[in-house]
Amino acid sequence: MSEPTKRVLLAAPRGYCAGVDRAVVTVEKALELYGPPVYVRKQIVHNKHVVSTLEKRGAVFVEETDEVPEGATVIFSAHGVAPVVHEEAKALSLRTIDATCPLVTKVHREAVRFADADFDILLIGHEGHEEVVGTSGEAPEHITLVDGPDDVANVSVRDPEKVVWLSQTTLSVDETMETVRRLRERFPALQDPPSDDICYATQNRQLAVKQMAPDCDLMLVVGSRNSSNSVRLVEVALEHGSRAGHLVDYADEIDEAWLDGVTTVGVTSGASVPEVLVRDVLTFLAERGYADVQPVVAAEESLLFALPNEIRRDLKANGMSDKMRHDGAFEESGSLH
Repeated sequence: MSEPTKRVLLAAPRGYCAGVDRAVVTVEKALELYGPPVYVRKQIVHNKHVVSTLEKRGAVFVEETDEVPEGATVIFSAHGVAPVVHEEAKALSLRTIDATCPLVTKVHREAVRFADADFDILLIGHEGHEEVVGTSGEAPEHITLVDGPDDVANVSVRDPEKVVWLSQTTLSVDETMETVRRLRERFPALQDPPSDDICYATQNRQLAVKQMAPDCDLMLVVGSRNSSNSVRLVEVALEHGSRAGHLVDYADEIDEAWLDGVTTVGVTSGASVPEVLVRDVLTFLAERGYADVQPVVAAEESLLFALPNEIRRDLKANGMSDKMRHDGAFEESGSLH
């Protein structure tokens, strides 16, 4: 009998979402405009390759605002910051550029609105994640963190008739809905957010993996271990039928033993992963007989976010482009896009 044909199922969409694209371009443009060093509070996005590449160009990543020299430029990461961080920056006379993803900003505004209406807000998310820290900081007296379905039993509220849930934007859709279901069993009057908090890109990438997983002997997810949405993609793959799944930052992290007996490999990437890293994985697989690449298209994405107002103003004043997409020459010069 002939050997089964080896193939790759390649997820679409994958990789950069609009919020990540905006945040990375913000740092690139700031370096062009102001020159290095440009300070960035926390990792601009959760991807090892993106951070190390920007560091080489002159970006300086710090954990806290007080590590930025007085009067310098600081960029806030895509995950958002609490109001106290803006106050710290103002006290240090820092020039701030807020690269918070607009979809995260939407959750912040919802938190403020429901706190103003004196609701108890149940924020579904992972303790310690930067996005959760930022959202919680908008209304700490009103927000209770719910870290998954098993945490529901620990929740207490002041008035079960005035309760709303919000969520971190990068969670597993299925796990979040299970958490909401259990919360509603305890608090039947629980209100939903005005619009979906889990971002479109997170949902679309999970949807593609769900479609691919039953046909995959192995799912390779390109992404970093501190990337919540990347970690979720591996979990979703295993939950929906993939026989094995692994998260890798780079192609050279793939263990060839994972390919033993494998006919179909699924490949996708988290929402903070540049496409060059996916191409490296496809090259690695092609060299080992997996040259047949079949796309699995779960959704079409065309959303673009404009750059933050602070940097658009300065770019225009200096006669520089504030466009979100670069021409081919720029891409060849080593852009992260």
